Amino acid sequence: MSSLAANSVIILDFETTGLSPNQGDRAIEIGAVRIQDGIVVDTFQELMNPGFRVSGFIEGYTGISNAMLANAAPCEEVMARFADFIGDHNLVAHNASFDQRFLDAELDGINLSYGGKFACSMLIARRLYQDAPNHKLGGLVEYKQIENDGVFHRALADSEMTAKLWLQMLDDMRSEHGITAPSFTLMQDLSRKPKAQVNRFLSTAN
Repeated sequence: MSSLAANSVIILDFETTGLSPNQGDRAIEIGAVRIQDGIVVDTFQELMNPGFRVSGFIEGYTGISNAMLANAAPCEEVMARFADFIGDHNLVAHNASFDQRFLDAELDGINLSYGGKFACSMLIARRLYQDAPNHKLGGLVEYKQIENDGVFHRALADSEMTAKLWLQMLDDMRSEHGITAPSFTLMQDLSRKPKAQVNRFLSTAN
């Protein structure tokens, strides 16, 4: 059974050959961070060979070359291992609809699934940090002055940054709104609230 607490989740990020599995795009890297009671306890990172060459744009964008992918395990093998890693934990991603599409597609291809639910750190950040210049991961890391090594668009690095952002949001909810132990469901609900209703919602959430 998945944890009910927002501070016990798996943060994940895919690098892919394009924007849509429905158009034949595949995952080429998965990175993930497991957080238990607010502490990072494990990570997962693997390249995976999609079975075809990736474009020059994707090589440049991600830094993942065709040479790097040539000896990587096929997507199916990596995703089977990743399914074991995530189990039925609740899942978080920045722009989660993108990562969820690829997770669903890759696992469907090998007849596997997962038991947790998804939350989107980007949608939540839009509600909590309405004054931020933008809500891209890099922009939020800069806005909240989160320590980072400047590496983006690699799966584990982005997962680690998203994990720091997620924990920062939980801290800010505690310090600014008195919500000491938000549930995962509360975070999902927050992500769907109209911005004008966020303060009222948070004032009654604890």
